[in-house]
Amino acid sequence: MAPYARVISYLRMIKFSHSLFALPFAFSSAILAAGGLPNMNAILWITVAMVSARSAAMGLNRVIDRKIDAQNPRTKNREIPTGVISVADAAAFVVLSSIIFVFSAYMLNPLCLKLSPVALFIIYLYSYTKRFTWGCHIVLGVAIAFAPLGAWIAVRGSVSLEAVPMPVAVVFWLAGFDILYALADIEFDRSSGLHSIPQRFGIRTSLYIARAFHMLTWIFFIIAGGVFHMGIVYYAGMVIVAGLLIYEHRLVRPGDLTKLNMAFFNMNGYISITVVVFIAFDKLLR
Repeated sequence: MAPYARVISYLRMIKFSHSLFALPFAFSSAILAAGGLPNMNAILWITVAMVSARSAAMGLNRVIDRKIDAQNPRTKNREIPTGVISVADAAAFVVLSSIIFVFSAYMLNPLCLKLSPVALFIIYLYSYTKRFTWGCHIVLGVAIAFAPLGAWIAVRGSVSLEAVPMPVAVVFWLAGFDILYALADIEFDRSSGLHSIPQRFGIRTSLYIARAFHMLTWIFFIIAGGVFHMGIVYYAGMVIVAGLLIYEHRLVRPGDLTKLNMAFFNMNGYISITVVVFIAFDKLLR
């Protein structure tokens, strides 16, 4: 396989484009922590840390789930089940990504370095949770919430209560749309003994839970606005976010899951970008 094609295969394996979902929240938290634009060194290593941590998590997930993926019609064509990437190569990729993450934490500050093993443990843990709990979506939310929390620590070098609302919002945001994503595998999960909220509670109830989670997401965005004394620009952005969340849930109905991918991929990318853009504008304009 040509080097270029091999790189593309690895990027496809970890769904690199999905970094767009969480990276803006890391930048949002960094801007709030700095009271404006952080320095370029912080931006660089926050980006490296975020991308490498997510790459390690996704790579490990693909290794651990390789047999499950091979049996699932939706995932049987992934890179490891089809042999495009070997298990050994994927495992080496996970180790390398983890090392890069720890190094990026070292480049940020001592507290980031000390907490890097905790972050790795949580993101590694997620891959196992669907084997024993339907709360796997919340565990994934906690793992991704390390992005804004870590970005705050990267800028401030410490943790404080004012840093909490944004990571909590991310927990519920991620868990909510991961529930929607899990709807596609509800029958496979039931037949394979895997756990998820859709598998446990059914489609209709799962949609209500996802909506409740996203309502909590928006509430914590508003709380964050109050904590940081944000202005009218930020709250205008939150009106847009509310509209995007409502539209996302209008796309997915109990009897119609045909627009599930649009709800998952498009809407959540728009939401994360909207948050960081309006936080940045609010801080820079004032």
